[in-house]
This record gives sequence, structure tokens and C-alpha cells, in this order.
Amino acid sequence: MPKSLGTPEQETLIRHLVGMRADAALTQRDLAAILGVTPSWVAKVEMGERRLDVVEFYWWCQAIGVNPADTAKAIVGAMTKHRRRFPRNK
Repeated sequence: MPKSLGTPEQETLIRHLVGMRADAALTQRDLAAILGVTPSWVAKVEMGERRLDVVEFYWWCQAIGVNPADTAKAIVGAMTKHRRRFPRNK
């Protein structure tokens, strides 16, 4: 499996994360304070230098007041145009 950093799928995720934060009228500094991380941590996620795991994604959504399940569904829907094919063992 390839690394996810720099892929079209990751870029789709980042666009959604940045857009959600902006829609919530939060700066990177504001979000960092809510999450208890440094502003550079948020910046690295939004620049694609750092990945979020599922728990961090959940916390990110909670911090900006969006439903994580609905958000994940929207992001996955946007990623489908980049669908990768993986061989299956039988």
C-alpha cells in the first residue's frame, strides 16, 4: 500500500478539514487551543505534512462542532473519484 501523504485522497481530506475550520470561524490558533495542541500541529495537518488518525479526526470534528460520521461520509464520497484498485487474494 502506498503512503497517503501527498495523494489526491489526502488533498481531498485536507480541503475538507480546512474548509470546516474556516466555516466554524476558527483560526488555526483557535483550533489548537481547543484541541490542546500547538498551532504548528494544526498547520502541519492542514499543509499535508502530518496525518490524522481516526481518533484525532473525531476530536477535530468535535472541536469544530461537526458530526464526525456525516463528515467522514462526505469526505469519502468526495474521494471516490480517486478510487484506487487493490488486488484481492482469493
